[in-house]
Amino acid sequence: MASKQLRVLVCGDVEGNISQLYNRVNTIQKKSGNFDILLCVGDFFSGDGTDWESYKTGKQTAPISTLILGPCKPELDIYFPGPEGGELCPNIIYLGRKGRYIESAGLQIAYLSGIEGPGERGEAHTFGSQDVSDLMSPVVNDSRYKGVDILLTCQWPKGVDKYATSLERKTEKDSLTIGEVARILRPRYHFAGMEGIFYERQPYRNHQVLIESARHVTRFIGLANVANKKKEKYLYAFSITPLSLMEAAELIKQPTDVTECPYSETVRALQSQKEEEGPQFFYDMNSRPEDKKGTKRHHQSSRAQYDAKKPQKTAEAAGPCWFCLGSAEVEKHLVVSVGNLTYLALAKGGLVPDHVLILPIHHHQSTVAASSDILEEIEKYKTSLRKCFKMDGKATVFFERNYKTQHLQIQAVPVPKDSVPDVKDTFMQCAESEGIELHEIPKHSDLKQIVPAGAPYFYAELPSGDRLLHRIEKKFPLQFGREVLGEPAILNMPERVDWRSCKSSKEEESSMAAVFKEKFRAFDFNFF
Repeated sequence: MASKQLRVLVCGDVEGNISQLYNRVNTIQKKSGNFDILLCVGDFFSGDGTDWESYKTGKQTAPISTLILGPCKPELDIYFPGPEGGELCPNIIYLGRKGRYIESAGLQIAYLSGIEGPGERGEAHTFGSQDVSDLMSPVVNDSRYKGVDILLTCQWPKGVDKYATSLERKTEKDSLTIGEVARILRPRYHFAGMEGIFYERQPYRNHQVLIESARHVTRFIGLANVANKKKEKYLYAFSITPLSLMEAAELIKQPTDVTECPYSETVRALQSQKEEEGPQFFYDMNSRPEDKKGTKRHHQSSRAQYDAKKPQKTAEAAGPCWFCLGSAEVEKHLVVSVGNLTYLALAKGGLVPDHVLILPIHHHQSTVAASSDILEEIEKYKTSLRKCFKMDGKATVFFERNYKTQHLQIQAVPVPKDSVPDVKDTFMQCAESEGIELHEIPKHSDLKQIVPAGAPYFYAELPSGDRLLHRIEKKFPLQFGREVLGEPAILNMPERVDWRSCKSSKEEESSMAAVFKEKFRAFDFNFF
């Protein structure tokens, strides 16, 4: 299929500086050739309409076909004919409050003007829940829907920098709803204004790894305003082939810096917002029209169905737990460090003397079920252990088995540095011999987005930075992690695969714990 690349310019808030914008566009086009279209996000006009008059009266003409969004302030309503959009003057077109625009070459542009307002229908400078529903509902249950090329919004989506480069300052006018719009519409590019800063996020994927088929990625770009004093970037140039003209293999290519979708928790956050503010559009986004019998059918992803079925309550151990720190069953003589939410303990029957476990103090089933605060402290322990073992000339392998165990346990095992190149291959070879499928998890991906809470899995983090995952469906060898590390290429300790054959007396365990505790103290973040 023949493909045509379009050259596109996108601008942040113009705020009435129309001539300054077009002078800059003319300079760019003289240097690098003409562009096909200019898209503007945020406020195009300002209270002072002096600059606009010369274009409105025809004294000046826009040098490029320009598509703009509606107002974000009530005093700017006077420049717009109504919510449906239309040509304001030659070459300057108001898209409208919301909708989809298909350029002559096939480029699909979805847009949502104004800022989020209360109620179903927005005013001239706001959008309401029904406006968003009108934009999203035609595609939300369409299995053939791929996405759009470009999404234009005035507001930024809330939490857009999750999993990505952090923003230098917090956004002030962001919106949870915009994040949900982006999640459902799956644009290849998403542009927004209003924040007065430039931010180009790493691309994020629009599918759940190992659960859904690969889709294209989304690139979010926030643009500064024209004439900003800090001279931040307000004009973005790029070339794009319309999605409808691309081969599937080319469309779904994943860049090396791709991350998870930052809006995975948006629905949950919007539900909380609904409880506080009243009905919101997103609750009806999964509904289909009534069937012939008058009953409504609902479409949910496998992840949503899983979450809907699981009981929503605080985790409790089904019986006595050997790892809850407050439990009478826990063997406290093995504990070597205690943080605010997690602790470190020597492994009973460890592969090596420094084989330790990272565990939450209170009862949590797995990494997937743990809170962000717990995960943050777990990462601190991982960092400290890596530093500690590095002093011994060792690297660290971490693994977790969420299968036939009721308390989160992350095993940390030091291995010789010269074995590091063999660790991944050994995992893969052992998996193959056991009939286990181990998948590599892409960089910047989040285990919580890949595995539903409560689902059994085996997960390993290797010294090379590789992360491996097996979704357990039937049986799984309980000592798999130890089997791999006991192989000749790594620790060469096949006789220590089963922890029960490696037991020591309580006195010996206490002595080993004391030795490790003393060594680890210099790296323990709890003492800094």
